[in-house]
Amino acid sequence: MKDLRIKRLTVHQYKWTRRDLTGDYNGFNHVYLKGGEVEFTDYVLTIETEGGITGEYAGGVGVSYAQVAMAAQYLIGKNALQRELIWNDLKRALRKHDKFGMGPIDCALWDIAGKAAGQPVYQLLGGWKNKLPAYASTFHGDDNGGLDSPEAFGDFALQCKEMGYPAFKIHGWGHGPIAREAAAVLATRKAVGDGMDLMIDPGCEYENWGDALKVGKACDEANYFWYEDPYKDGGISAYAHKRLRQFINTPILMGEHIRGIEPRVDNLIAEGTDFVRADVDYDGGITGVMKLAHVAEGFGLDVEIHAPGHAPRHCMAAIRNTNYYELGLVNPKVAGWKSQHQIHADDYSDDLDAVDQDGCVPVPQAPGLGAKLNWDFVNKHSTGKTVYE
Repeated sequence: MKDLRIKRLTVHQYKWTRRDLTGDYNGFNHVYLKGGEVEFTDYVLTIETEGGITGEYAGGVGVSYAQVAMAAQYLIGKNALQRELIWNDLKRALRKHDKFGMGPIDCALWDIAGKAAGQPVYQLLGGWKNKLPAYASTFHGDDNGGLDSPEAFGDFALQCKEMGYPAFKIHGWGHGPIAREAAAVLATRKAVGDGMDLMIDPGCEYENWGDALKVGKACDEANYFWYEDPYKDGGISAYAHKRLRQFINTPILMGEHIRGIEPRVDNLIAEGTDFVRADVDYDGGITGVMKLAHVAEGFGLDVEIHAPGHAPRHCMAAIRNTNYYELGLVNPKVAGWKSQHQIHADDYSDDLDAVDQDGCVPVPQAPGLGAKLNWDFVNKHSTGKTVYE
């Protein structure tokens, strides 16, 4: 067995530009704009071991890597296979923070484990799925000629259905008329007919509980599969969403904005959600997501993994109680990110056309996370590198 003690962590920061996007009314959501440009800052974490195996993870945000800096000296010298020990130590150490730093660290450690074993991560997790049904998850609505009307969402959903997608999720408008949101719910169902699961995620944009109720009733009429994070409680009030559930029939999906296992259990006991949300970056990496999957299983409910990527695919391939892979964000007039964000050196893609004829994406089969990164692209666009050893 190779020496898997951690000897060095490196955070690589780089910037790249995506075309035909802009910020919405307050800049926090990205929406279509022909000729627009948005600059993104992204990261790759590498964790090197004494035996020469390096774990790599492309993901996370700035706050994640501020916390990686807090944890780095603790990690030096640790056995990279002792993920559960490391996970619990970091959970305690970052208890005063949001614990975002745990996600990239844990995913890179799983990459080491898979490479050491010569197996893809999903097989180490006991996984058996080779492909995953996906839903097309849209950019937010705009007023710029893209997803700019209820009918535009309906047309795009029909396009996705014809491509093979079994499900479609609306991210509506920010700061817009609530009647337009409800109309988009109904127009999208009218466009695709029966046989396609539909969801809506306002991203906590609705002003109040009453607006959430109005759109929820439209979801009932249109037989939506779930209704996610509707209004400006911030996506955290178990009581408010229990009350919403008492007035509508559409299942609620909550949990993206609370962290970890215990608050999810509290939310479930309080009857604040029907589905459990989990995210590898937000919830402590692969280890955290699998814990949440088992929490949901214990309640007889399903976990739905937020956002695309290698790590979410590995998790989903090993989880029974889950439904769809989130492929996004997509818009019929925004070119796929693969042609602009060339972070992968293979054919991996989360673009609109990444699904097969059955609307599924493949599970990576190479050892570890199976991510073959394009280091030439990272180095060309580098804006900084921090080494801890």
